Amino acid sequence: MKLLILAPCLLSPFYVYRGPKEKEYKTAKLLRELIGELGDEWQVLVYPCPEFELIGWPRTPASREVYERLGMRERAKVIADFIGRVLTEEKPEKVIFVGVKGSPTCGVFHTSSSDPEGYPYRAMQEFFYLSKDERIKRSKELVEEQNFKLVKMPGILFEILMARFPEGVYIEFDKEDIEESLERLRETLSKRS
Repeated sequence: MKLLILAPCLLSPFYVYRGPKEKEYKTAKLLRELIGELGDEWQVLVYPCPEFELIGWPRTPASREVYERLGMRERAKVIADFIGRVLTEEKPEKVIFVGVKGSPTCGVFHTSSSDPEGYPYRAMQEFFYLSKDERIKRSKELVEEQNFKLVKMPGILFEILMARFPEGVYIEFDKEDIEESLERLRETLSKRS
């Protein structure tokens, strides 16, 4: 058996903090098609969304540092334990982890960064009552106000996963470059162990 481990928002766009936009729908559609092409030797694991598990949905955009402050590391360890249990029991011959570029939790090589001191934590509750259009507008404002930066380091969950499972293959999916990300994943899936 070979195992493809996907960040949940890649396959189900409704996990995205503000709700899905066109790029999330397109990503999910194309990944479903790709999964449909996989042979019988492949299984797919979609783990629980760490951000949904910690805060719920919808939620404001937040950086890795904000999630650290909110206790994400403990939630991420629980999810990593689940993945570890699956790997231990199923003993796949090949494991590919796919995360999301820029995600504070599921970024593989890039995550979002900001100063957690100036973050408007109160906005997290207010965000719940906004309509989808209002959430998308407010999300853009918060990203600009908080001066989020894309930095070269993994998100919280993927930092833990890479330390625990260094033998895995790690791919970062960029929703701003869906075709290139799909091609990279397709190539990796087709390589022999």
